[in-house]
Amino acid sequence: MFGRKKGEGDAELPQGEPRADAIAPPPIRSREPQAGTNLTPPSRAPVSRPEAPRRAPELPSEFVRRPDQPSGDDARKLIVGREIFLNGEINSCDRLIVEGRVEANMKDCSEIEIAETGTFKGLAEIERADISGNFEGDLTAREHLVVRATGRITGNVKFGELEIERGGQIVGDVQVFGESVESHPDSQNLVDTPTQ
Repeated sequence: MFGRKKGEGDAELPQGEPRADAIAPPPIRSREPQAGTNLTPPSRAPVSRPEAPRRAPELPSEFVRRPDQPSGDDARKLIVGREIFLNGEINSCDRLIVEGRVEANMKDCSEIEIAETGTFKGLAEIERADISGNFEGDLTAREHLVVRATGRITGNVKFGELEIERGGQIVGDVQVFGESVESHPDSQNLVDTPTQ
C-alpha cells in the first residue's frame, strides 16, 4: 500500500515484526500517584551532632591550678631572664634566679642565684646565695655563701659559711653572720689600733 518502495538493499522482515525505524517511543507516565502508593519519603539514619563541650565546675581559686603553673618547690621561684630589668621589693620568694638585672630590696626569701649574665643591686637578706655574676650592696647569707670564679660582690657581706672559687671576688666589708668585729677572737688583727 502506501509505503516505501522496496529498494535493492532492503530485506524483508517476517510478518508481524516491526521495523527498526518504525519503533514507537515509550508511553508517557502520569505524575499523579497511583492508588496504594506510599507518599512518605524514605526514612533516613539519624544525624549525629557533636556534643557541646561541658564547662568545668567552678572551684575556689585555692584549688585551681593551671598545667603550666609550677607546684611544690618551684611554686615560689622567680626567674629574671636575660635582657630583663626588675626594680622594686621582693618578699616571700623561695628562690630568685637572676639572669638579667635587678635593683631591689629582698627580704624573707630563702635563696638567690645570680648567673654570669646577672646583676643584683640593693639589699638581700637570705639563707643561701650562689653568685656567678655581680652583686652590689648589702648581702646577708645566714647559712651559706658561694662566690663562683666569675662572681664579684661589692659592698657589705655577712655569711654563715663562705666558699670562694679561684677568681671569685669580694670587695668591701666582710663579716661572719652573728659576730661583730669586736667579739672576734683575733680582733686585734682586724681592727687598727694606734701604737704609741
